[in-house]
Amino acid sequence: MKLYQNEISSATSRVRIALALKGLTAEALPVTILGEEAESRQAGYRSVNPQGLVPALLTDSGVLITQSLAIVEYLDEIKPEPPLLPQTAEGRALARSIALAIAAEIHALLPPRIGLHLKSTFNADADAVAAWSRHWVGEGMAAVERMIAGRRQGAFAVGDRPSIADIFLFPQAVSARRMGFDLVRWPNIAAIVAKLEAIPAFHENAPAPRR
Repeated sequence: MKLYQNEISSATSRVRIALALKGLTAEALPVTILGEEAESRQAGYRSVNPQGLVPALLTDSGVLITQSLAIVEYLDEIKPEPPLLPQTAEGRALARSIALAIAAEIHALLPPRIGLHLKSTFNADADAVAAWSRHWVGEGMAAVERMIAGRRQGAFAVGDRPSIADIFLFPQAVSARRMGFDLVRWPNIAAIVAKLEAIPAFHENAPAPRR
């Protein structure tokens, strides 16, 4: 397998965590994502992934899978142990709900292309873009905290073993902390992240800080 990735990308981090939990490896193919001239915005990479996003996984059979949730679930299907989804239908639905709340509602508003659009269309400066990001992270993480608090049973987001909910939560929480958020404002998230940081698959594959 080959993974088109960028180490600062929280979406890439999700897939790297899943690979590590499964004991799987993929050849890393770095793709730059920052700035107007980023490789992710160029025709060469768009011919690989029309969305111009990372990560993208090229399977051993030559099939390209895009979107981190689809990739993580693919890995869970090709190597079922350890499972990344809870055993019950309700638990699986909750885990997917948390993952999608992060991927589709928080992270979707934060990638570099969003900042570039805000700058080019609305003349937003760096401070305005940062304020935009902080607003959506703060609002989104507060909602995820309420989702978890209302139904949490166990050490992690859904139950007593890490699931796709934790795989998506951890990189977003790491990014939120780097933005200046104190995770204690979200006590369930803070407790879960503290446990995840003790697991090598998570802390060794956290998104790298921007330089």
